[in-house]
Order: sequence, then C-alpha cells, then structure tokens
Amino acid sequence: MIVFDLCCAAGEHRFEAWFASSDSFADQQARGLIGCPVCGDADIRKAVMAPRVGAKSNQTVAAPVAPPADSAEPSPELVRKVLAEIAAKQAEMLPQSRWVGRDFAAAARAMHEGRAAEDLIHGQASPQEAQALHDDGIAAMPLLVPIAPPDAIN
Repeated sequence: MIVFDLCCAAGEHRFEAWFASSDSFADQQARGLIGCPVCGDADIRKAVMAPRVGAKSNQTVAAPVAPPADSAEPSPELVRKVLAEIAAKQAEMLPQSRWVGRDFAAAARAMHEGRAAEDLIHGQASPQEAQALHDDGIAAMPLLVPIAPPDAIN
C-alpha cells in the first residue's frame, strides 16, 4: 500500500488517500473514481509531498520543516468540520444499506455479475478480497468512519 497526498483542481483542497500501487492510483484517476472529500471535484492530482524515508539507526533525525505560513493547509477546525460532515452523511446512508458481514465480497461480486439484484450493501472484506474486487472492476470503497458490526453492538 502507498499513501499519496492529493488535491483537487476546483478548490485546491488537500487530502491523502491509500492505493495498492501507483498504477492503481492512475487507473482510479483515469476512471474518475477519486473525488475530493470536501467539494466532490473529480479533477484530482498528486500534491507535492515529502517522502517518508526512515533514518539509519546510527543517524539522528532532523526536525521536520514547518510549511510556509501562506500554505493552503486546512485549519484543524475545518478538518474537524469536514470529518463531522462525512460521519453525518455516512450515518444517514447506512440505514439505507444492508449489512452483509463477511459475505461482502461475494455479495458485491454476485450483483456485479447479475446473479443478485442490485442493492446498497456494507460489510467486511479482507485487503485481498478488496483488491480482487478492484482488479475485476467492481466498485467498492471503505467506509471513511469505522463502524461496529451490528452483532457486536451491546
């Protein structure tokens, strides 16, 4: 897995996202599957980022360089507001979706192949199952705010 700092063209909002590889990012970008979590813009590009390279064990690590004062980094208040909006939207959508538990990959594949009726579902999938769905062109994405499975709630 690789993490990229991304930004949208419309509002220059910065965010990060995880991908299986650079090719996976390029594929999802070309298919318009990546959108800005703030404004929804699908015109996404990689933002300039510093590589995360660990220091040798016999060397000291230099203090990180602070971004310039005029950088377009979002304020902590804005980040909290956006995350709260994402959580609220997810909470609004989950009741409309059916929990399928560990059968998520099989259920998504069955709908994609026409063996089951289209439905909004959510559940659990291993990273390998999620990658296999992606490789087969089956749209699925992780929930941005973790949830407890219905059978795990007291």
